[in-house]
Amino acid sequence: MDIKQIQDLIRFVSKSGVNEVSIEQDNFKITIKTTQAAPASSSTLADVHYAPPAPAPLAAAPAPAPAPAAEAAPDTSKYVMIKSPMIGTFYRSASPEKPLFVNVGDEIKPGAVLCIIEAMKLFNEIEAEISGRIVKVLVDNASPVEYDQPLFLVEPI
Repeated sequence: MDIKQIQDLIRFVSKSGVNEVSIEQDNFKITIKTTQAAPASSSTLADVHYAPPAPAPLAAAPAPAPAPAAEAAPDTSKYVMIKSPMIGTFYRSASPEKPLFVNVGDEIKPGAVLCIIEAMKLFNEIEAEISGRIVKVLVDNASPVEYDQPLFLVEPI
């Protein structure tokens, strides 16, 4: 099972209203649990590759996000938001010593690596799906991100 299939499964489980799904294959086991207490259900990847369940310390911080969006609302209509495909930790470079993948003003093409999101000690490269110019980086380096959280504003070319 590759990362895309896992992401699709997480999205399906979170939308279906099911509380828990477990899948076992030869040397692979995954358990996805959702919490139904929150208005918008969030999923937590609890067990991958026989790893023990990890605590879910990540909490959404919706209060700061609307303030910048409200200030930049008139300008963002022509921009495309690139959103996080998963829950994890956002990194702008492969390591602290290496250069950033993209900066504000950089032109990107489909397939270009924009950032890395670490989820359960797996480092996932997030690639651009459109051509454009980076207008704004919406997340600080090494900060936690939620599924579908905006990461970049891109002006399509």
